Amino acid sequence: MNIEQSLASKLLSIEAIKLSPSDPFTWASGLRSPIYCDNRLSLSYPEVRNMIKLGFKKTIEEHQYTPDIIIGVATAGIPHGALLADAMDLPFAYVRSKSKGHGRQNIIEGHVAAGMKAIVIEDLISTGGSCLKAVEVLREIDVEVINVFSIFTYNLGTATENFSRANCSYISLTNYPSLLETAKADGTISEEDYIVLKEWYKSPQAWSQQFTEIKSQ
Repeated sequence: MNIEQSLASKLLSIEAIKLSPSDPFTWASGLRSPIYCDNRLSLSYPEVRNMIKLGFKKTIEEHQYTPDIIIGVATAGIPHGALLADAMDLPFAYVRSKSKGHGRQNIIEGHVAAGMKAIVIEDLISTGGSCLKAVEVLREIDVEVINVFSIFTYNLGTATENFSRANCSYISLTNYPSLLETAKADGTISEEDYIVLKEWYKSPQAWSQQFTEIKSQ
């Protein structure tokens, strides 16, 4: 079993990822979705958080990346980034979603200097908006972002387009298609649920709208 499958299985088992096709969740955007991901839960399980840390480290080594610093995206990317930086004996910093409203009003916490090469750590990529804002902040101070790493991605076209426009790439340890195949293989979901979850993946917006319309009838 590869990292995509094994990590997907672990995230399902600790309920960091929940699947509910018949009673979908509501995202902050208002989108109705049959999947909800909260990778913060992985921090409570040493086996899972170590799998994530070593997965990131192995991926960096396989690509022969040579970062000067690991940078987390607030807030969920911070602990995983710090764990990775410690494992690689590298400096760590993080980027806030917005500047502090007091003190030095920092948006970057930690020592980050122009010319550094960075790996950016995010826990989850849906549209890529939050981590690409962090990438923009780093580029403004002449930090080279080698790549963005995440634990999980929905693998949606919107994210692909956004990263392409930003001239940035990303790598995720596991993803929605691998999750579905893993959940189907181990019996976590039925064949009927699998079909519904595949339909959502084709067009989340259309699926959400259709579900809302049906429920309102």
